[in-house]
Amino acid sequence: MTPGTLADEIRLKLGDASPAERKVARVLLAGYPSAGFETMAVLAERAAVSTPTVLRFINRIGYRGFPDFQAALRTELDERNASPLSLYEATDYGRSHEGVEDLSLLQRGSTLFSAAVAQTLAELPPHDLEHAIALLSDGKRRITLAGGRFTNLFAQYLGLHLMQVRDDVRFLPDRDVERTAQLAAVNRRDVFVLFDYRRYEPDKVSMAELVQEQGGKIILFTDVWLSPAAAHAQVVLPSQVAAPSPYDSLVPTLAIIETVVAGVLTALGEGAHQRMKHGEETARRMGLY
Repeated sequence: MTPGTLADEIRLKLGDASPAERKVARVLLAGYPSAGFETMAVLAERAAVSTPTVLRFINRIGYRGFPDFQAALRTELDERNASPLSLYEATDYGRSHEGVEDLSLLQRGSTLFSAAVAQTLAELPPHDLEHAIALLSDGKRRITLAGGRFTNLFAQYLGLHLMQVRDDVRFLPDRDVERTAQLAAVNRRDVFVLFDYRRYEPDKVSMAELVQEQGGKIILFTDVWLSPAAAHAQVVLPSQVAAPSPYDSLVPTLAIIETVVAGVLTALGEGAHQRMKHGEETARRMGLY
């Protein structure tokens, strides 16, 4: 299983830290991850504390010294920037396997996927899940969904479910003119649902920043290393990505989506039921079902 990020460790220790140490933590989190590569002197200056205070906080989160902390941060960044090719070349995926190992592959997949889903749901911040459901079930809000190279499928999957139970759900268009028009018209009633996983896509960061500036809300589905778009998101829903191949698994992401859909249905209540009935009747009249 993928452990939590250093940012998670820092957040977990905030309650135990002294007021001065919390200043260090906030500087690290505000500029994460780049702030972690500053010198202790620079961090101390930015946090308005002493250099020993920086070191005490680094010790508090479990590191022997600042070089130890930065080495862990570099390892995390290597994982964050990993691609299927780099993962393939770093393991034995390229070796041929005899058919006799098929069973072990099934067992490995079962173990990895089961554990990844369980850990993802166990570590999902309840407040973020509740906030996502509240935003998506608010009939006064307009929902726009956008995914990436692979995750566009998940944006479509979630969006098609939402369309069956509420109004004002749409996908971000592919064509530049249409996309620009939608983004230029963003206002406080807009909620953008973005999917962005490692080898993060620059347009998702720009989009999140623009939506935030114009008063809209961002719900971000991402991995445990967190897309840079998280800095502009009101809701962040991270998932594990462990898989028996060099490709990151999106099985846990689908589990979150299904959980969110269940929550939205509950929040909308009879309104969702009536919307579904009307949709079925419309489809039958059009000969679609």
